[in-house]
Amino acid sequence: MMNDLESFIRFLAAERGLSKNTLESYTRDLQQFAAYVEQQGITAWKDSGKTHVAGYLAKLKLMGRAPTTQSRSLVSIRAFFQYLVRERILVSDPTLYVETPKLEKKLPKVLSIREVETILDAPNLESQTGARDKAMLELLYATGIRVSELVALNLSDVNLHMGFIRCLGKGNKERNIPIGSMAVRCLQAYIGESRSKLVKEEDDGALFIGHLGTRMTRQGFWKILKRYATEVNVTKDITPHTLRHSFAAHLIENGADLRSVQEMLGHADISTTQMYVQVTKLKMKEVYDRAHPRANM
Repeated sequence: MMNDLESFIRFLAAERGLSKNTLESYTRDLQQFAAYVEQQGITAWKDSGKTHVAGYLAKLKLMGRAPTTQSRSLVSIRAFFQYLVRERILVSDPTLYVETPKLEKKLPKVLSIREVETILDAPNLESQTGARDKAMLELLYATGIRVSELVALNLSDVNLHMGFIRCLGKGNKERNIPIGSMAVRCLQAYIGESRSKLVKEEDDGALFIGHLGTRMTRQGFWKILKRYATEVNVTKDITPHTLRHSFAAHLIENGADLRSVQEMLGHADISTTQMYVQVTKLKMKEVYDRAHPRANM
């Protein structure tokens, strides 16, 4: 059974071009499901069925796993069984009629424009690391790219003359995103004066350099962002994705059309982008309730 799992992960890596983190997520989900199925006395996937999938999801629920975790596990299991059907290891997909766990729709948390500006103004531009941090923060908020995309950028992906960056998103889909004059100036200062002093001799062309003299990591950037948020007393629970959410919400709030925001974010489905419309509507209601003299009589 584990051989089939390993073949599936190799297939995802080779044919789908999924990221390392996504492959690790699939592997973890499927190994846990395989362990459950084996506990039920199943030794071959052809002997598994809908009851085993439903039983596993029920077990996750009893263990207190979040609906998002249950749903993600079902996505992994369903993709695996569809692969087994294509490979003719199974005749039919046992997940076909398994109900997807209901997810509570949560609106993304966003920062106010003032909170974003406060964090972006926090780095000390007199130091090499401060210039780097300023460039990273400005670029992330200017483009709304994912942190994984930010740290994967190379010098060759940046066109400061034209004011664009090129990044590879999920499924290795390339997109070109405009950047504003502030981000351009910060990148020019960082690339022209600071980057060469941070990088080691073995330069792989990475745009942003971490404390070891090599490519910045997601964890490294997360620590930097949290530190600046703490320094300027922004008390909201902030993750690198918060700047991505704030980028999208602020664009829509100021009149950007949904399709353009979808393209910049790299969303496959516009329904994912539409959640930011709900965020702006919620903010509008809060402003109304706070400002109108007869809103709360």
